[in-house]
Amino acid sequence: MIERTVATGTHGRYLIEPTASSGPAPVLVGFHGYGEGADTQLERMRRIPGADRWLLVSIQGLHRFYQRRANEVVASWMTRQDRELAIKDNLAYVAAVMDEVDRDHPGSPRLVFTGFSQGVAMVFRAAAASSRSVTGVMAVGGDVPGELAAAEVGRVHQALVCHGTGDEWYTQAIFDRDVQRLRRAHVDVRTLEFDGGHAWSDEVVQAASLFLLDQLP
Repeated sequence: MIERTVATGTHGRYLIEPTASSGPAPVLVGFHGYGEGADTQLERMRRIPGADRWLLVSIQGLHRFYQRRANEVVASWMTRQDRELAIKDNLAYVAAVMDEVDRDHPGSPRLVFTGFSQGVAMVFRAAAASSRSVTGVMAVGGDVPGELAAAEVGRVHQALVCHGTGDEWYTQAIFDRDVQRLRRAHVDVRTLEFDGGHAWSDEVVQAASLFLLDQLP
């Protein structure tokens, strides 16, 4: 058997929620977890007090499938099969989304990425590859991908890293390793440890609100 891959075009889906005010607004870009959709991450971002001052953009993973229990369309960012190619596709996709956002909403003074679970790895990959300056990232329940070099990680100026003490996937050991790694890359890191599991908790919402407030000019 000979296994090959071929590049092809596909369409991705993303959601935008403008601010109520006119003029340039800071941009908050969200990346959902495995088996979720852009709608779920957008709702998380809406919950953050003060998020109505930001242009909200929620990007959905390219790999869609049905969540059988509820018959909903959900997505993931990648699997271990052809992982490096999927990373390349995802980064090109995110860059294309950001080009459209910049064209339709020019002059943004700030850019922050946020993600949950599997989406956290995409947050750091997209921030490292971004042609635009990313002022901060908010990471909840997911790890910094191992393939990124210190210089790439260091392109993130500030980070809020959140960990539930009962999280079976994003464990204490992984959380501690990520925080040390970010600090070694000279990222200004804030941490939140909350009593809970693999979740975007109320404590995360409040910490995210304070983090976004500090990003505003």
